[in-house]
Amino acid sequence: MKGWPVTLSVLAGALLVASLLTGPAGLPPADALIALAFGGDGPMPIVMREIRLPRAILGLVIGAGLGLTGAALQGYLRNPLAEPGLIGISGMAALGAVIAIQTGLSLVAMSALPLAAMAGAAVGVALLVALAGPRGGSVTLILAGVAISALAGAGTALVLNLSPNPYAANEIVFWLMGSLADKSMLHVWLALPPMMLGAALILSARRALDALTLGEAAAQTLGISGTALRWHLIAGTALIVGPATAVAGAIGFVGLVIPHILRPLVGARPSALLPASALGGAALLLAADVAVRLIVPDRDLKLGVLTAIVGAPLFLHLIWKTRSGGRV
Repeated sequence: MKGWPVTLSVLAGALLVASLLTGPAGLPPADALIALAFGGDGPMPIVMREIRLPRAILGLVIGAGLGLTGAALQGYLRNPLAEPGLIGISGMAALGAVIAIQTGLSLVAMSALPLAAMAGAAVGVALLVALAGPRGGSVTLILAGVAISALAGAGTALVLNLSPNPYAANEIVFWLMGSLADKSMLHVWLALPPMMLGAALILSARRALDALTLGEAAAQTLGISGTALRWHLIAGTALIVGPATAVAGAIGFVGLVIPHILRPLVGARPSALLPASALGGAALLLAADVAVRLIVPDRDLKLGVLTAIVGAPLFLHLIWKTRSGGRV
């Protein structure tokens, strides 16, 4: 599939426009795009610029980030089950958000919840560095990530278990399901800068990941430092996954499934798979976010629920193909 950059870019762009034009307000498409571009009086520019635009941008950026980090971790760890939540950063970010909701901190300011989640992600990175150590290999990194994920899950369950406020517990449960609804440009500006920096770090390591496909010994002879590459990818993943979880909650399967879908089309070479997975992840999350507004428009179907419903059977199908001798 030599034309994948154009195909995936067009698909992601079309779904971005579809996200902007989908909603309960039922705005005429042409008028809605004019209101978005030029503003004007009345509620239409407010709906387009303050409600739909932040949601569409976050869908594009978070989907791209999850797809990119999934491909990077699968390439580095050479583990087809690797995904952004593997190293525990998303779990710790979720724990930070849960604590902010339970303590009422999220009611103080709109930015309190995402900032608390980013603080949780930072704690997760610190724990990962401490547990994995400066010279730990990929197995040590995976074990440290599993331990941090378990710790974060236990902390989240403890907060829910001891919560005396049923309303806070209900809000925590729904937040953990993941959603792009009710986001503003504040959430965009909180998440976008660190996620762009994280994407730049990961993409700058694509040649090193290409060399790693030849084996660690061959990569070292080409001047690739395994330790530097590991922390390079950890920093990039943390800068993407932390803010993504902070503003949208837990959204699974995007980083796990997208690299598997695109690998047969673009090849296993990371320098090609990384940007393809970013575009594919953006397209998938935008499509899912459009779908949650169309499937049950009168109910708040959560984005993370839909990605799990679609992603789990798809991943099982990919596993079945692998067992049957097909290439994934």
